[in-house]
Amino acid sequence: MRRVVFNQKGGVGKSTITCNLAAISAAMGKRTLVIDLDPQGNSTRYLLGDNPVDPKETLVGFFKEILTYSFHSKGASGYIHQTPFENLSLMPAHRELDEQQSKLESRYKMFKLRDALLELEGYDEIYIDTPPALNFFTRSALIAANACLIPFDCDDFSRQALYALLDNVREIQQDHNAQLIVEGIVVNQFQSRARLPRELVDDLIGEGLPILNAFLSPSIRIRESHQNAQPMVHFDPRHKLTGEFQALYHAIDERAGSQPA
Repeated sequence: MRRVVFNQKGGVGKSTITCNLAAISAAMGKRTLVIDLDPQGNSTRYLLGDNPVDPKETLVGFFKEILTYSFHSKGASGYIHQTPFENLSLMPAHRELDEQQSKLESRYKMFKLRDALLELEGYDEIYIDTPPALNFFTRSALIAANACLIPFDCDDFSRQALYALLDNVREIQQDHNAQLIVEGIVVNQFQSRARLPRELVDDLIGEGLPILNAFLSPSIRIRESHQNAQPMVHFDPRHKLTGEFQALYHAIDERAGSQPA
């Protein structure tokens, strides 16, 4: 399964959700790959810490290979790095990705990531982190994925942005990837004792939106896990938020199992 974690709004937890779901998958013995398409590289730092990676060995090198013909192509597998966590690999990002975007877009290379991932073998799950924009990289990810997860902060601004986001996903489905499904909306920063977040979530469920029945609470521990470059299942396995990520993983897995083949 290839999942893209996508939201055009920044600060909604895309990298945190991507890395923690992938870490749980890997801890369960599944061979798992994270692809960090965001030039900010938050997922890359979360999984590798401050260890520098040569830009040529990141997705910068992968896309450069697409733009320049070579007899000695490494393919996608040549840009995959093992993280410190068993079964968990990463195609890292680098800030130089920003410089490549216009060249890749002008030469209509949006399908190349999908083609490369279809050639990869041996991965049970692939998670794709994306930048907070609808651009070449997010479109490439939506074209390459089977399923889309949408992080959602519980506020009215996020609700209004959600409708436009779903329209953009539908456009990709209609024009480029008929197999793409919105697997679920991930409710993040949920305060269970507050009335407004609960009402907002109930409204979205009432509208028929695919809200996943496992909510993520705000916690300072997640920032500490970022600083320590350890997803929660490794950083603090007994923490409430770790249990919430595990419940979210199983809710997604259950929904995937109920989808028609």
